[in-house]
Amino acid sequence: MKKYMVILFGMLLMSCSKFLEEDPKGQVVGSGAIVDIPSLDAALTGAYKGVTRTWARGFLNANTQGFAMGGDDLTTLFGGNKANFRQIDQFEVTSANPHIAWIWNGCYKMIQGANNVIANAPKIVGDQTRIDQITGEAYFLRALGYYWLVRGFGPVPLITKIDYEITPELLNVKKAEPTAVYKVIEEDLLKAETLIGVTKRDPGRPNKGTVKALLADVYLTEGGWPLKDASKYALAASKAKEVIDDKATYNFDLADLAVLWAGDVRAIGTKEEVMAFHTSENYGGASNSFTGAPTIPAEEGGWEDYHAEINFFTSFPAGKRKDITFHTVFHKADGTLVPWENSISKHPYYAKFRIEKNANAASSMPMHMLRYAHVLLIYAEAQARAAGTPNEAAYAALNAVRNRAGLGDAPANLPGAGFVSMVIAERAWEFAGEGTTRWFDLIRLEQVEAANANKNDADLKPIGTITKADYWFPAPLTDASINPNL
Repeated sequence: MKKYMVILFGMLLMSCSKFLEEDPKGQVVGSGAIVDIPSLDAALTGAYKGVTRTWARGFLNANTQGFAMGGDDLTTLFGGNKANFRQIDQFEVTSANPHIAWIWNGCYKMIQGANNVIANAPKIVGDQTRIDQITGEAYFLRALGYYWLVRGFGPVPLITKIDYEITPELLNVKKAEPTAVYKVIEEDLLKAETLIGVTKRDPGRPNKGTVKALLADVYLTEGGWPLKDASKYALAASKAKEVIDDKATYNFDLADLAVLWAGDVRAIGTKEEVMAFHTSENYGGASNSFTGAPTIPAEEGGWEDYHAEINFFTSFPAGKRKDITFHTVFHKADGTLVPWENSISKHPYYAKFRIEKNANAASSMPMHMLRYAHVLLIYAEAQARAAGTPNEAAYAALNAVRNRAGLGDAPANLPGAGFVSMVIAERAWEFAGEGTTRWFDLIRLEQVEAANANKNDADLKPIGTITKADYWFPAPLTDASINPNL
């Protein structure tokens, strides 16, 4: 039977027209197309494009915030055209929701591209250092894709090959349990760690420190729900400490918050970027479109896709970070100033995602997947959990983030549990609204129910009772309608 290169189920098999849709930039598929290092590298570019295609899939749009709207830092409007955001915010998600489908599709597209590189790399001859780097990045991307899928959807199809016959077996592939998915993620990152160099080839690509940081984050997550493998905390602390100790080698550090969220060229390529997808407003297919218009209130001509929950905002510690994080006084075209309490939505918005031309739906701002602040707080939490009490280095890591935020040092001599609680709160404030952290923290800590209880009357409330079944999204309708195992 003739073989085809497929991603997965309905994403490419719903129709011949979808399956054969071509987008040749960076797309090199099949064993015959990859014959040398340049074509191997071009195939890797196609893998990156899986999650950096603004209006088709992936992370460069407000799907990132929509995916995480079950947390307590993000919400949306009661009415208007925000029904798909409201589904997630109110725990009434259907498999037809596009925000979950775009993340699913983007991750599997990235995985397909990574599989293509990994399978073909062994036959390529030439500069082995270059081949190793390309292959290592592919392993990293595959791990990143599965990491988002397993946290967002739980059991998911685990695909690590590139060529499949279109058979009933393929169209009925079963889900792998999270334990199996995490095993592949760990294996891929450990391989990537040995292959990738200490210097990023380009902005937006990983270096060895990036791989270590993601692996530390994976270990931390495995310590919580659903795996609850407490042995992973020591591994998380160790791997994060390696990054901290060698931050100069990897060119990582904390950036000034006013620069990090400047909304202009100053925010591109800071040392804070452990892993960030770089974008271009000059190419609409790869621009950052959750900055700007989606986070702007109606008074300023924005789309109002997402804003802050009121209880989260009011409990946020005052200081430099709060001032930079939130936008609370809106400027109408006629010069009128409107406090958020008197606005149409009656909510504060996120200033950290504003750009120079805020009504725009495109920018060149980086999409942060991991920041150096993540590394510091991963270490602080994991070390305290593993040892039962925080050491001096854990305090130093936590205080580095707090001091940058304009807060004082954490109280000394905290018990282990109290220190961990402070780190968790710090993570909520530091990564507020970013979509990469708070929601996943609530899942691993089994705090989704508590975070959604006692909401402010002005915020959307869950419909029905939240259970563990609500921690994961359903498989998207396009795939589930073809494969009954989804």
